[in-house]
Amino acid sequence: MAEFPIIESSRLPLNHLKKVPDHFWYRGEISLLDRPKVSIVGTRRPMRYTREQIRELAESLARRGVAVVSGAAMGVDALAHAGAGSSNTIAVVANGVDIRYPATNAALIESIEREGLVLSQFKPGTRAAAWSFVIRNEIVVALGEVLVIGEADENSGSMRSAEYALKQGKEIYVLPHRLGESEGTNRLVREGLARPIYSIEAFAERFGVVPSIEQEQDEFFYFCQKYPTLDQAVLQFGDRVFEAELEGKIVVENGRIRPA
Repeated sequence: MAEFPIIESSRLPLNHLKKVPDHFWYRGEISLLDRPKVSIVGTRRPMRYTREQIRELAESLARRGVAVVSGAAMGVDALAHAGAGSSNTIAVVANGVDIRYPATNAALIESIEREGLVLSQFKPGTRAAAWSFVIRNEIVVALGEVLVIGEADENSGSMRSAEYALKQGKEIYVLPHRLGESEGTNRLVREGLARPIYSIEAFAERFGVVPSIEQEQDEFFYFCQKYPTLDQAVLQFGDRVFEAELEGKIVVENGRIRPA
């Protein structure tokens, strides 16, 4: 069995969970864990409206340096990963990191392994099972600052994710749906447990602004989009870091840098 690197659970924002695994196996870029993160989940059989909106939402978040977290499943999960782009996404899987499941998403998962981050608390060689999906879903929710449910029927796995979010004190957002559609998320809104996203740009803007063309071409600003440590930035760019902070172009918080 091939060996894969591990990361200690203390590196992940999981303190509010009752039971936390000692470590996770991973493939990819662990620095994604330092970015702001939004979890996106939903049905494996989304309608066209959901497909379009989830891809747009994930893309809008990624443009602002947000890492999109999902479970690599078919449907909404895959759309969220693809919309964000492999280098801006974290896939939490219900099997060992040496297994690309489901097979229909194998190419997407392989891309995330190369450019993004694949995480699993299950040792290599572990096959996905009903119980491992339940555990995986809780970790997906825990990693994000908020949870977005694209579409979900009652008694679905996504509704279990909503329960996790409520227990963890996470805000829940949903796409607005018509009567008779996505009855699970409609109930969450009706009961005041979730807020509908009426504007994707307005929702995404809470995580920052999209860089201008000039900024996108600037190596320093692109570097800051990755939320590096202050020490890393100073080592690479020197006094420019402090100049950018004085000009209000970046913000330094808890030893890390983000675009203003």
